[in-house]
Amino acid sequence: QVQLVESGGGLVQAGGSLRLSCAASGIIFSINAMKWYRQASGKQRELVAAITSGGRTNYADSVKGRFTISNAQKTVFLQMNSLKPEDTAVYYCNAEINGNDYWGQGTQVTVSS
Repeated sequence: QVQLVESGGGLVQAGGSLRLSCAASGIIFSINAMKWYRQASGKQRELVAAITSGGRTNYADSVKGRFTISNAQKTVFLQMNSLKPEDTAVYYCNAEINGNDYWGQGTQVTVSS
């Protein structure tokens, strides 16, 4: 059974940094794009960053220049710098693995002003 397990969330002051990790486990033959989404309270889930199997990256305008997505084998990372209170949300990892779509359980990121 394929699973995505996230870690690295927490509480940080504005201007601080956090690094999220998402590790894929199980029987894995192929991983296509790996993505980070976030959902703030009362808002729709939005795409934050994505990385393809070839290493191409894409970012939401609101995080460009502050967030960096990267991957290593079966793990995807999200380095978040210069955090703002509006970055507060539950962050979810998403990946297409073996042709199927998987989600992590989510990790809370809270940025205090």
